[in-house]
Amino acid sequence: MRNFLDLSSVGNITIGTPAQEFQVIFDTGSSDLWVPFIFCTSPSCYTHNTFKYHESSTYWNTHKPLNIIYETGIMKFPYDTTWTGDLVSTDQPFGLSLEINKFDNTPFDGLLGLNYPHMSAIGAIPIFDNLKKQGAISEPVFAFFLSKCRVSGCVVMFGGVDKDYYQGELNWVPLNEIAYWRINMGHISMKRKVIACSRGCHVIMDTGTPVTVGPTRLVNNIQKLITPGHRHYVSCFAINTLPSILFTINGINYPMPAQAYILKDSQGHCFGTFKENRVSTSTETWILGDVFLRLYFSVYDRGNDRIGLAPAV
Repeated sequence: MRNFLDLSSVGNITIGTPAQEFQVIFDTGSSDLWVPFIFCTSPSCYTHNTFKYHESSTYWNTHKPLNIIYETGIMKFPYDTTWTGDLVSTDQPFGLSLEINKFDNTPFDGLLGLNYPHMSAIGAIPIFDNLKKQGAISEPVFAFFLSKCRVSGCVVMFGGVDKDYYQGELNWVPLNEIAYWRINMGHISMKRKVIACSRGCHVIMDTGTPVTVGPTRLVNNIQKLITPGHRHYVSCFAINTLPSILFTINGINYPMPAQAYILKDSQGHCFGTFKENRVSTSTETWILGDVFLRLYFSVYDRGNDRIGLAPAV
């Protein structure tokens, strides 16, 4: 996997026989695999790899048309052989995008979902479940090491965990709902003062989200603390003086230093990485994306419905 501007980590997979290569985000926030179709008419598709179904001898489709409106556009869902590293999944259902929204200038072609099967948009079996079903992996776990500033240093592991990628012991946290990779969080604090999640809240670990997402009011309060006088941008010199933000999960503090939550864009401007969640939820919910997950090695245990966290090396 590769890291682009500290905002997204992508890896290569192949689909079809012979193999056609695609760059995808390995996404714990969704369940389906999708890539652009050769017949995609959106301008975004012109700058991405597209799947050429007629060149694959293992491609097959049901006779019943299945075109659905997915969150990124219109999809059809056929079947083919996929390779993720040296792991092969045969007869894998996947999405072919006929129309893509909001994917201009992205460094990836599509997404590979790693959420639970019942979160699939069409009830399809996700790649991870298919690999387990077909005996390609022995243990129902996968893990992420999302390194910072090392172009080829990101790793996703299937079927086991490599202890060389984290320090100390994994701290296990049970899911509070078998849906998203969602757990309970105690609070968020800065300089020993609680600044969010004051009565406990939910937090989703999402490798498909580059930043930290939370309720609008609370995010605006945090932005005022780290970027006073400006909504998003901050002096790059402030990185050396701003305090860490602590996320307390299962009684353990996970610091996020300013060097992590303040990033520099391609023009050299520094900005905060807390963003408002436009979707309201009944309980306070945060999403910890790659900004957090680059600091902490994360393990997703489907067998025991839990997440393990430890400082990344």
